[in-house]
Amino acid sequence: MVPDVSTGSDSRGLIAYLFGPGRRDEHTSPHIVAAWDMAGAPDPGHDPAVTYSQLAKRLDHHVDLRTRELGGKKPAQHVWHCPVRTAPGDRYLTDAEWADVARRVVHATGIAPDGDEKACRWIAVRHADDHIHIMATTVRADGRRPRTHQDGRRAQAECRRIETEFGLRRLKSGDLTAPRTPTGAERAKAERQGQTITARQWLRERAYAVAAAVHTEADYFTVLQSLGIKVKTRLGPESGDVIGYSLAAPSDINSAGEPVWYGGSKLAPDLSINRLRERLPDQEVTDRPRFAADPAEPWQHTIMAIRTARTVLDSDDDAAAQAHLAAFGDALYNIASATPGPHRAELRAAATAFNRARRSATRADHQAATSLRQAAKELAYASNEPGGLAIALLFATVHLARAAATWHEQRGHEQQAAAAEEAFRHLQAGYQQAAAPALAELAHRAPRAATTRRFEQDVRAALPDHADRILTDPTWTALTTTLAQAETAGHNPRRVLTEVSAQRELDSAERPAEVLTWRIAAQPNRRTQAARRQSAISGTSARSATPRHPATPVVKRPEERSRHR
Repeated sequence: MVPDVSTGSDSRGLIAYLFGPGRRDEHTSPHIVAAWDMAGAPDPGHDPAVTYSQLAKRLDHHVDLRTRELGGKKPAQHVWHCPVRTAPGDRYLTDAEWADVARRVVHATGIAPDGDEKACRWIAVRHADDHIHIMATTVRADGRRPRTHQDGRRAQAECRRIETEFGLRRLKSGDLTAPRTPTGAERAKAERQGQTITARQWLRERAYAVAAAVHTEADYFTVLQSLGIKVKTRLGPESGDVIGYSLAAPSDINSAGEPVWYGGSKLAPDLSINRLRERLPDQEVTDRPRFAADPAEPWQHTIMAIRTARTVLDSDDDAAAQAHLAAFGDALYNIASATPGPHRAELRAAATAFNRARRSATRADHQAATSLRQAAKELAYASNEPGGLAIALLFATVHLARAAATWHEQRGHEQQAAAAEEAFRHLQAGYQQAAAPALAELAHRAPRAATTRRFEQDVRAALPDHADRILTDPTWTALTTTLAQAETAGHNPRRVLTEVSAQRELDSAERPAEVLTWRIAAQPNRRTQAARRQSAISGTSARSATPRHPATPVVKRPEERSRHR
């Protein structure tokens, strides 16, 4: 059961909508199911002689009295509105049950506490099977305003209790960090235009993708404009600094032909200008990530940073953990744009799903997650992935998303835990699509039997407690190929097995050989490292990798060209 509290100032306009046919003739038999006084509330639905003005006058009775006291000035936002909807699949409630729901909601929110004879006037209108609209005028009989602080949260809490008592589907409790849900008018407009998502949702996705890839606030606005998005900034009256901004989607106009603007915080809480600045410090050009001479570096850096994030989630530092979740949300957009293949759709869906899991009521210490955020930005400009590093990276993201779901669940963040779980499923599907042919190819190129027996000895010597599970793992053959490649690259197989097994425990791994395969694949190539060191000593400049545009194009400056690390 979902309540959605809002306020306004046009009581007659809202009444006309509630008792009207709806924007698409979807309203059926509108009528009042409950009110402050059923005998005193005119019902245009049951009595054709009653007009909207009559009902509005009765509701606004105390507002009018207060207006005269104020010398003809109506109180601001005096109309309180709260639709309450059952979840899809729930049974339809009777009028009597909806009346009980309405009385409990107005009591819980402070609009009309039980037994308060001077409470606000309100009505509950039903014009569909699955929801009602509660409307109130927020001036009491004694002229005071009701105490509606945190009314949305209190309405949610009451709805959770109603769900239990009425045997309805239990929805996840929120913490006021979710983005605004598109209104019915926005959804209807998208349908008329043949769009699958609303302009608000489209702008939100573009804003997140751009913020994940750029380095500064100025770049953020520049790239949004390059995508055809209109940008309007709000400047401080004294300092002249940007104190807010709004975005408008291309061709999204109102009835007057003007752009429909959405403030950053109205798209999502962490897209406000202040929250963006916490993640986009205005750094000097020299401090920004550079393109690496070794194309594997951005991928390896991101894998290492994601592994660090998993460790942080296991710690007691909630502020640092929350920061890593926010940075991981950015990283998912860049991983999706940097990873080729048909599984990219799953990665983009994971990035979208994780947006709800990237923030909670816990305040983030964004400085703690600088490494992950910077590594992900390097990845946004990297060349196409070398070898199996992209799959190794996907493997790491799957486990971090699962850890994020557990972290939120342990702290009672129900909506965030569900979102992280959804992102986990998308990442897992994307990983399986990418990994299956890669593992089959590794198994096809397995070394000779003598080399395999030698690797078996290395496994038993380096990992005696896990050897039997590793050697019977279906992906053991693929691991032998990976060990042979590591040996060719200058690694000692026994030593590398010891090193990668120390990165994290293997007890919980269903396929330990698969885990070791991707951990080893992410290891730096020692021969390449040695060659680069020799090149640096001799003064030979390394050729920079060709920058690859992320899915959301980013304007690059000449000074951002790569340099030798």
